[in-house]
Amino acid sequence: MPLASMKTLLADALANGYAVSYCESWNLESLQSVLEAASELGSPVIAGFSGRFLLDHGRTRPENLKYYAGMAKAIEDSPVPVAFLLNESDSFSQICEAMDLGFNAVMIENEGLSLPEYRDLVCRVVNLAVRRNVSVEAQLGHLPMAGDPAPGEVTEAASAKAFVAETGVDALAVSVGNIHLLTRGRAPLHLDVLDAIHAVVDIPLVLHGGTGFPREYAAAAIKLGVAKFNFGTVLKQAFLAGMNERLGAYAEPMNPHPFLGMGGPQDVMIAGREAMSVQVKEILMRFGSAGRAQQPGLVSQTLKIGATHDYAGSL
Repeated sequence: MPLASMKTLLADALANGYAVSYCESWNLESLQSVLEAASELGSPVIAGFSGRFLLDHGRTRPENLKYYAGMAKAIEDSPVPVAFLLNESDSFSQICEAMDLGFNAVMIENEGLSLPEYRDLVCRVVNLAVRRNVSVEAQLGHLPMAGDPAPGEVTEAASAKAFVAETGVDALAVSVGNIHLLTRGRAPLHLDVLDAIHAVVDIPLVLHGGTGFPREYAAAAIKLGVAKFNFGTVLKQAFLAGMNERLGAYAEPMNPHPFLGMGGPQDVMIAGREAMSVQVKEILMRFGSAGRAQQPGLVSQTLKIGATHDYAGSL
């Protein structure tokens, strides 16, 4: 199936009372986990990679985005609608490269930018993206980081309304108590703030920091316009737990090949992949997207957009 438009997936979710999940990957096995889980449950999903992580200053060497973009070939073989997202990038050059390489959705990070600087960046990206059928997500407000004493910045409804009108983005991530990189516990969600934003913003809303999102608030958040939840931390936790359990059986001078690269019952990467897939399936069921891929309207829109999408040429 061709890549699905994120804008189309979120519009369907908004209209039908469920949410689509972005389940972040970082390598081949983690991407396989996402696609396999979505296919097994018949769920639309958003797959992709973090632009911020790929540009992180702590990396020992720069990453080549082409390696990650090349995995879109596997996505195109998926039997369910999948959008391909470059998540959380504030680099205009990286975003342009991502669109040129086949990512059909981008999320623009606002950390460290003033509102005028960020607005200008978003407008530049939207101007390019609209000509490429690439969906654009932006963020207003700042999520606090787990363990960081800085409180973050809650999204104001009036500012959100003006920002959406000025930029023309397809989806808006908001800060309503959600927390980035929360490894334990749950973040308090301010439903009154979310309600105020929903009252004045008519595009799909997005909540990052899904790992710490209170499960009991899922239905309420969806009713208040949230059509996309982002997950990353909990997926890496599951992947590492699966690997660690299997790796405990290995010690030198044992034959290393069954433990890495052969894909059998001892392979640590397979263990991580399977553990993460279980977690992805739980997420997809929690937010109501399981089984939604069979909706005729959603599938026909995916095929229509995919058939006319052209990534050739440079930006």
